Amino acid sequence: MLPTRRQAIVQSLQLGAFALPALSALADSAKPEGRMVFVFLRGAYDGLSMLVPHGDAHYAQIRPNIGIPTPDGSPRTSLALDDLFGLHPACADLLPLWQQGLLSAIPCAGSPDTTRSHFDAQYHWETGKPGSSSPSAGWLNVLSGMVDEGIGLHALGVGESSPRILSGPRPVQLVGNGLLATRPGTMAESKTREAVLQLYAGDQKMAKAMLEGANNRMSTAAMLKTPSMPSSSEQQAANNGAGSPQGLALDAKHLGILMRQNRSLQLGFLSSGGWDTHINQGNVTGLLANNFTNLSNALIQLRMAFNEPNDLVIMASEFGRTCAENGTRGTDHGHGNVMWLMGNAVLGGRHHGRWDGLAKDKLNEGRDLPVHHDFRSVFAQALVRCLGFRQDKMAEVFPGYRWDSALDGLFKA
Repeated sequence: MLPTRRQAIVQSLQLGAFALPALSALADSAKPEGRMVFVFLRGAYDGLSMLVPHGDAHYAQIRPNIGIPTPDGSPRTSLALDDLFGLHPACADLLPLWQQGLLSAIPCAGSPDTTRSHFDAQYHWETGKPGSSSPSAGWLNVLSGMVDEGIGLHALGVGESSPRILSGPRPVQLVGNGLLATRPGTMAESKTREAVLQLYAGDQKMAKAMLEGANNRMSTAAMLKTPSMPSSSEQQAANNGAGSPQGLALDAKHLGILMRQNRSLQLGFLSSGGWDTHINQGNVTGLLANNFTNLSNALIQLRMAFNEPNDLVIMASEFGRTCAENGTRGTDHGHGNVMWLMGNAVLGGRHHGRWDGLAKDKLNEGRDLPVHHDFRSVFAQALVRCLGFRQDKMAEVFPGYRWDSALDGLFKA
């Protein structure tokens, strides 16, 4: 069914517009505590290519073509982190963060639900309810909505127009991906504004919401459109599809600018697609390596923006990929995966949690990394340690989760 004229106007205004009051009205409304940014890689990225278990003899056996070689100091091998793990060479810019104790990994984390469906798994991650397909608000929306209880958190999403994790009854801020965020929108034209006001003349509440959204979008566009923005060719690359790995660094830059300007925004969300590598994923070069380069650039952008004592960046994917390569030199849908944490409070330079190796009898169904640590437990630890969230309130955000004491050492004392 084609949208009505009113629906079309609403949709055009929502893309990249803010749903909360104006930035200036909120800028000083919250004290500067820790901020948490969640980077979600849609499509199930191959964690065993980013955090390379070179010290496990099974790795080279099950990945004869796509495995990342054992570190030897050359640029075509993994970068040594310790005797067991290495880093993909395309992520070389992240190595200093590991060495400085600012970056850590949880190699066997994820959703306890065993689905291999991208759609279902992403829904579980974004609602915080593994195994449930019932209509639910996104858990970042729930968390943001608890501001009335004195927690004081607001959420911002950059890139996707309506990610499930931010959807729900509470207002959040949404900004378009890439250069779309720097465009003021159709409401910047006076004639369009007058037409919309006439259209909603009998609905003052709706008219007010429209104007607030339009004003915030124009404010955001003005804030982000600086002389240092990329050239036209770089703009095209940065905006190469909604939420692409190529555009993630620009989205990360926008997120950092907006959350620095408005300190009431303590929850950030970014995502990118392009991680479903069934065919020819490559090894030290190729499709996946290119994605890792773009991802590293985005994480460096986030590190520059979020470097205060309790700031935290968490990166994850809906599930992992098979430990062994398939017949087309790619990997198929798996189960457990590597989650990454970056920040000053992180006990970095090491991996956390349980790791049993890659022997077949240690794997989920003999093929995937197991999930030893529920993703909700990782976020629970982060919310308590970095944002001052009360542990006894966590069940309201993640119903049915259990506190994982094995992760109590994720952060510095």
